[in-house]
Amino acid sequence: MCLISFMVLFFFSMMFFMIGIYYLLMEFSYFIEWEVLSLQSNSILMTLYLDWMSMIFMSFVLLISSLVIYYSEEYMFGDLNLNRFILLVLMFVLSMMFLIISPNLISILLGWDGLGLVSYILVIYYQNVKSYNAGMITALSNRIGDVALLLSIAWMLNYGSWNYIFYLDCMKNNFEMFIIGMLVILAAMTKSAQIPFSAWLPAAMAAPTPVSALVHSSSLVTAGVYLLIRFNSLIMDSNLGMILLLFGGLTMFMAGMGANFEFDLKKIIALSTLSQLGLMMSILAMGFPKLAYFHLLTHALFKALLFMCAGSIIHNMLGSQDIRIMGGLCKQMPLTTSCLNVANLALCGMPFLAGFYSKDLILEMVLMSNLNILIFFLYFFSTGLTVCYSFRLVYYSLTGEFNSWNFHPLNDDSWLMLKGMLGLLFMAIMGGSMLMWMLFPTPSMICLPFYMKLLALFVSFIGAWMGYELAKFYLNWQLKSFKTYNLVYFLGMMWFMPMISTSGVSYNFLKMGYMIIKSIDQGWSEYFGGQGIYKMLTLNSIYNQKFQNNDLKIYFLSFIFWIIILLFMFMI
Repeated sequence: MCLISFMVLFFFSMMFFMIGIYYLLMEFSYFIEWEVLSLQSNSILMTLYLDWMSMIFMSFVLLISSLVIYYSEEYMFGDLNLNRFILLVLMFVLSMMFLIISPNLISILLGWDGLGLVSYILVIYYQNVKSYNAGMITALSNRIGDVALLLSIAWMLNYGSWNYIFYLDCMKNNFEMFIIGMLVILAAMTKSAQIPFSAWLPAAMAAPTPVSALVHSSSLVTAGVYLLIRFNSLIMDSNLGMILLLFGGLTMFMAGMGANFEFDLKKIIALSTLSQLGLMMSILAMGFPKLAYFHLLTHALFKALLFMCAGSIIHNMLGSQDIRIMGGLCKQMPLTTSCLNVANLALCGMPFLAGFYSKDLILEMVLMSNLNILIFFLYFFSTGLTVCYSFRLVYYSLTGEFNSWNFHPLNDDSWLMLKGMLGLLFMAIMGGSMLMWMLFPTPSMICLPFYMKLLALFVSFIGAWMGYELAKFYLNWQLKSFKTYNLVYFLGMMWFMPMISTSGVSYNFLKMGYMIIKSIDQGWSEYFGGQGIYKMLTLNSIYNQKFQNNDLKIYFLSFIFWIIILLFMFMI
């Protein structure tokens, strides 16, 4: 089943990519209406919007999912329910397709909720306490966004239709636009795990690694960014863009700091995803939706490769994810670590790899824009942090001392996994330049002073040096973290967001919901509602039954009752 799914998805990926390029060159976009049901004068329509943006994004999602399914055949080897796992991944991809091609808020909700439900099932796939807790925080965080989307659907009734794509121009500069924009931004922030909803993304690493490679590169977490790219004109014409810019910048900074204190291999990559999502959100808030889309695609390529390499290492380490007991892997697994290095350098924005074209362009547009010092600092310091944790990871896992056990099973013999990774390796090297030629055929003139032009490169080199040297402890900073333990704990725990989200918010809301159910739904409303009416009708029917059975006691009691009433009346 893995091979068939891989071939079908890969074929559709290539087909959609060719159609997307054709639409881009010819400037085509198709709006398709399918009448599902017509009853009297009412008709139920399913609408699809096909343009270059949706077609190219679909092709990338299908390409990554096809390689992930091919990779899963060996990674999930021995799983008795492999076919069920593949079907869940396919359902996930289908939900993403619905979301991408929907110009209608109702059908977007169909894909949106499908992503939330299937991601919950995949996160709890291993069925242990950690997975169940991670699944619960993922589902509850995403429900906030689902409710916001439902409220925006209700508010769209003011326009007479849910096809938001037709109303974006007439929505500008009015109160309805502000409300709908606010709700859509809230929905996108929960799905793309922006502050204060960031806790669920590293927790969702409890899912199998192939799922992480798909979910955290091109599908679930990018759904919020993609929705805001479609709703971009709403953000730009209000103060909502400034709020989104601040939250995106803070998310980028927080995730970068957190990744430098993390020792779990998958969580480091998850926090790097969170950092890149903050970058996409903030550049989108500044009014560059095409740049955000460009980075969305390039990021999907190298991040999926990064997760697949991490999965291969974890698979060979017999399930261990702690980078402190790795070390020296480049001697044991040269091909896997080469792919990991390429993906890491693409993430850092190494010139002429996929990440460079989008990231460098974004940073230069930031330098060209009229920004305050806080946003400027968040952008460039976070860029330095990205390179810092990447080179820290390189030292701990690839180049440092060999820290694993003596009789280790480390090797590069996993050919199915390697084939899946090598497919993405080509895209991680060539994908950025290829997309650059297509999306920006006319070169843009970015005129900057020499020191500003080299600022991104300088920040990256400083970050790389700091990350590598601090990991080796060559700067005599061995015990500094113990002296500033509270600060390190605060930064390493994502500013206490996991604690606030679980014990602070989720637990109290769940407890409040339990009290409401016990006191109202199963309490007073039962007493005065269903159960009360049932008891009253039961007693009345028993009393009525005695009349029907000609019970003498009833007649005697009724006779005495009427005698007492008559005597009372005569006495008055």
